[in-house]
Amino acid sequence: MTEASPATEEPREVGVGPHPEPWPEDSRLDPELLENGDRRNVEDRFRYWRRDAIIAELDTHRHDLHVAIENLEHDANIGSVVRTANAFAVGAFHIVGRRRWNRRGAMVTDRYQHEIHHADADGLIAWARAEGRPLVAIDLVPGALPLERTRLPRNAVLVVGQEGPGVSPEILAAADLVVGITQFGSTRSINVAAAAAIAMHVWILQHADIPEGPLR
Repeated sequence: MTEASPATEEPREVGVGPHPEPWPEDSRLDPELLENGDRRNVEDRFRYWRRDAIIAELDTHRHDLHVAIENLEHDANIGSVVRTANAFAVGAFHIVGRRRWNRRGAMVTDRYQHEIHHADADGLIAWARAEGRPLVAIDLVPGALPLERTRLPRNAVLVVGQEGPGVSPEILAAADLVVGITQFGSTRSINVAAAAAIAMHVWILQHADIPEGPLR
């Protein structure tokens, strides 16, 4: 038996079409979505829900973890970091530097997250100190502790820098922890979006309630 070639496979349809009438009586549901269908990038349990209702539901179980991304060069990786932050129900993400950032990679997941902006590194540092949140810089620099063997604070702010330059000297100097991802190959570094995802997942393994059974 041979597999169908990609050219003959029908594209997978995302989402659902219009909801059959009579519509369910639920204040969380959006009449426009019920009428026209819901093709958004959301889990099936949120089909037809209003955006504010989804945010409110996520707020009931977000993790006590924040992620900060330095936006000094309009890095295209920021969207991917935000998408991962949404997948792990991170409490909020911070943009440090330019307020405008490349949202394409976020796949509109940023609409369901809490975003906090800081004009510069000093702004993030001051905010973290006022909130009692430890700053954890993710960068493979001299003195960095291996992420895989480091206990991350439950209320940490994980900070990633730009692709190339890494975390800024100001944040590295102020960080409560500086950790790096152990590497075994020839490359100098891991893509910043991948590094952020690994760091968030390490936090999840240490602090989140992981299901025992199948995920689907």
